[in-house]
Amino acid sequence: MIKVIHTADIHFGMENYGKIDPKTGIHSRLLDFEKALNFCIDVALDQKVDLFLFSGDAYKTAHPTPTQQKLLMQCLLRLHKAGIPIVMVVGNHDNALSFGKAHSFEIFGDMPLDGFHIMAKPECITLSTKNGPLQVVGIPWPTRNTISLKTKNISMSPEQITQYISQAVTAIVKDFAQKLDPQIPSILAGHLTVSSGVFSGSEKRAIYGNDPVFLPSQLAIEPFDYVALGHLHRYQDLNKNGYPALVYSGSIERVDFGERKEPKGFCLVNIARNATTHKFIEGPMRSFIQIEVTLDETDDNHTAQILKELQKHTIADAVLKILYHVPAGKKDMVDLATIERACINAQYLVGVIPLRKTLQREKRIGVNVEMDIETLLNNYFENKPELKARKEELVQHALSLYQASHNHTECGE
Repeated sequence: MIKVIHTADIHFGMENYGKIDPKTGIHSRLLDFEKALNFCIDVALDQKVDLFLFSGDAYKTAHPTPTQQKLLMQCLLRLHKAGIPIVMVVGNHDNALSFGKAHSFEIFGDMPLDGFHIMAKPECITLSTKNGPLQVVGIPWPTRNTISLKTKNISMSPEQITQYISQAVTAIVKDFAQKLDPQIPSILAGHLTVSSGVFSGSEKRAIYGNDPVFLPSQLAIEPFDYVALGHLHRYQDLNKNGYPALVYSGSIERVDFGERKEPKGFCLVNIARNATTHKFIEGPMRSFIQIEVTLDETDDNHTAQILKELQKHTIADAVLKILYHVPAGKKDMVDLATIERACINAQYLVGVIPLRKTLQREKRIGVNVEMDIETLLNNYFENKPELKARKEELVQHALSLYQASHNHTECGE
């Protein structure tokens, strides 16, 4: 049995909703992600795993700061010192995209250290672990730079090129699968978008039309024993009823409020030919709490209503967002200073945000100069729900007043 840690989407540099830690001078959210990664590495060391497999997106951008690089290096060197090999597949956030520019993993591949295997293009490697050989096929985030385009493809539209890349990657995976030794366990590791995958949080902004998309049946094929994916931030097995498992390990920490209800962690995989199993291990994560209050229109103490709702939640050290619905036609009476003082124990207060219903504009009736006074009056009262029941009575009164006024004017002349 070969033990593997499968993780992805570390996103060092995701420094939203936080503050500078006074002890270290480092952003608190960066420390959250470092803590989550170190927990993952603690499990790897405790379990004496044979491989640490990372399926892409180490940083928020392809241009990490020296601090972000230093912290990631310190984490991964713990694995290196323990003799655990590391396979890293380049993700979309790691790729500089511009031709000739280095991706953010390049430094790990250039170091004069054994045990770092960087997959920046589709390839297959065979690792000799203490529990036997393991074949790993790596498919980085597919771009024009990683998938060769022929001269005839240059005139294609962006949509056609995306479709071409999807077909090319499918053919590459199939070709690698046919060349694998069926007697040796194998893993397909990729940073890819699967059609049935569930996006969450910031990843919902990804547009299928711009991402090469793959069917589960194109990836979960023989003789792979496990498909280790990155890119989608929610843990999910997209081939639960089949073999091999097609697994997104998800991000190791919450990135935004879209992920506030999702557990975060990584997978511990036991690889054996035709008998692979895995389990999701939940790691430490920052609480993201979104409180939504619909204010009672009969109670003008809006601040007290919000404070009462706050008491129902454990907000200490949490990233907190408060939304409150202001009743239609009512003035906003919330004392923001009082609410902020009540949230002093939160790690970060994103905002106390009022929400109001958009009032529907009343549709104006159509009029023209050819209409007589009776038609105008009928149209007016017809469009006033509160007066519609008394329309005939009111029209007659208005006509009487109009006639009296008209007669008075004629007499005056």
